[in-house]
Amino acid sequence: MKIFLKELEGDKNIRALIITGEGKAFVAGADIAEMVNMNSEEAQQFSRTGQEIFSFLENLDIPVIAAVNGFALGGGCELAMACDIRIASEYARFGQPEVSLGLIPGYAGTQRMPRLLGMGNALYYLMTGDQIKSDEALRIGLVQKLVEHESLIDEAFELAKKISSKGQKAVGKVKKTARQGLEMGMTPGSELETKEFGSLFGNEGTEGMKAFLDKRKPNWK
Repeated sequence: MKIFLKELEGDKNIRALIITGEGKAFVAGADIAEMVNMNSEEAQQFSRTGQEIFSFLENLDIPVIAAVNGFALGGGCELAMACDIRIASEYARFGQPEVSLGLIPGYAGTQRMPRLLGMGNALYYLMTGDQIKSDEALRIGLVQKLVEHESLIDEAFELAKKISSKGQKAVGKVKKTARQGLEMGMTPGSELETKEFGSLFGNEGTEGMKAFLDKRKPNWK
């Protein structure tokens, strides 16, 4: 998957990435039969590898949309949380059931879930292992939109096209500034915003403002 993501990152014609699944599952999660005979060191490397891939995905310049069609449990939920935006069908189910196996999430689920849901909600689901139904996922902010199953992919494509019609440098910098700023704190994050805001003048930002004043569509390069 990392090789694919690196190839994707190098293709400047790609404006967005949609990740979805087939059948009843978005992503089935890790193979327990593969994990059961690992020792501690092997398990740590297994965790690091998954975290590295999901972090690479999270930090792509383009928007990444998860179109969650079914079960997103364990690693599947962690993959969805590594995406920028999550759209779910009514059949979607989320969860981190690792405690039922005497484990904890290994692909940064304990880190992303509190950042997305708040500590109380995150600990509730991380410690109970309960599944999160699609309507509850929308209510607590785990997903941004809930749609009928049959229209899931169409909705994801419409969202991707909408974002792709905007200034692509601006979209990438919004993602970078929001994600990095969350880890930096308010003051350094605001300074990062100032820097990135200024960097768009004299290029894409100037074209966007001129187009607005001229009442025409921007000519994004």
